[in-house]
Amino acid sequence: MQIAVHDYAGHVFQFDLSRALARRGHVVRHFFFADDIGPKGPAQTSVDDPPTLSIEPISIGVPYSKGDFLRRRNGDVHYGRVAAKAIAAFRPDVVISGNTPLDAQQQIFRESRKSGAAFIFWMQDFYSLAIERLLGRRWMGAGALAAAYYKWVEGRLLRDSDGIVLISEDFVRPLTTFNAPADRVSIIPNWGALDTIPQRPKDNPWSRKHGLEDRFVFLYSGTLALKHNPDWLWALASAFRDDPEVVVVLGAAGVSYDALKRREATEPQPNLMFLPLQPAADLPDLLAAADVTIGLLEHDAGEFSVPSKVLSYLCAGRAILLAAPQANLAARMVTRAEAGLVVSADDEAAFLVEARRLRADKALRDRFGRSARTYAETTFEIEAVADRFEAAFTKARAQRLRVPASAA
Repeated sequence: MQIAVHDYAGHVFQFDLSRALARRGHVVRHFFFADDIGPKGPAQTSVDDPPTLSIEPISIGVPYSKGDFLRRRNGDVHYGRVAAKAIAAFRPDVVISGNTPLDAQQQIFRESRKSGAAFIFWMQDFYSLAIERLLGRRWMGAGALAAAYYKWVEGRLLRDSDGIVLISEDFVRPLTTFNAPADRVSIIPNWGALDTIPQRPKDNPWSRKHGLEDRFVFLYSGTLALKHNPDWLWALASAFRDDPEVVVVLGAAGVSYDALKRREATEPQPNLMFLPLQPAADLPDLLAAADVTIGLLEHDAGEFSVPSKVLSYLCAGRAILLAAPQANLAARMVTRAEAGLVVSADDEAAFLVEARRLRADKALRDRFGRSARTYAETTFEIEAVADRFEAAFTKARAQRLRVPASAA
């Protein structure tokens, strides 16, 4: 098959899938938004990659901002046009597209249909539900109209897609509200990229470069956006202000990261270290520098957002402290894996209590770290993941061609 994998965000584990599919002989081109500031996976081919893999970063050539709704929407529309044309030029048999704003997703869908490719909606989050939470009560009723429009767009795309990949059983119930066909659904949980994130020692070239090899590190890595409360990271640093060995490291980007930097400029916090997003090649050493990794997810983000950083933390084999809704898949995963401590997304006091507990108990941290890596090694096997995606592609092509899957 000729397969277009489009992951707007450019996350690590999606590159993992593209490489696995290419090793099986499929012709795979991986597309992602190069201008998005979020963390990126290994976005260049290497001598170890199969010749059937190519990677095409997509740039729109104009400034892109997530801070203003109208500017962001204009950017998403522009990106959708550019991405749709690039994907169509590849002439794929199957297009799978995830993490993509709806204004861009619908354009990629239309071009896929025009070219005869099967289209799979990779449902990483319900965008319209997020928009409803963020905008529903804003702009004197206009926010509710915008939310209703995006619910209509998302529902139409889900109903018309040839296949739908959900990352959790939790997504099945809200999916029914969109009247999407159940027989086109495949449930394939997200995974961590084990090969890309091997376990490394805390004392490594990256930690020495930043003077962290002998310090106790609480690490937040990745996007720090509206659904991540930066005040908790500030409170964490404040709680350990008198402990000279402790540092709270942010290797991050996003609107909440920027807000925290602005605050620190006027209220210096000496044990809060701001770093930009690190190159993909440095990610294993960055994560290994941590004694405790931090995940945050607001209650408003609900149960339908799964932070991919938690998957990377599991691969790194480091204890996790996660503040999230108890029903969230990431919270359940950390608890099931016995990889860390989970507190409610509205209980900052409990978050700080558990942080102090992890600071004081090395044996507990080590046990959580071992359990995290064991869980990753037994759950994130990429060949088994690729099997499930191949089955989803076959089913989607059969739907597109209107013939039985066995014939496809």
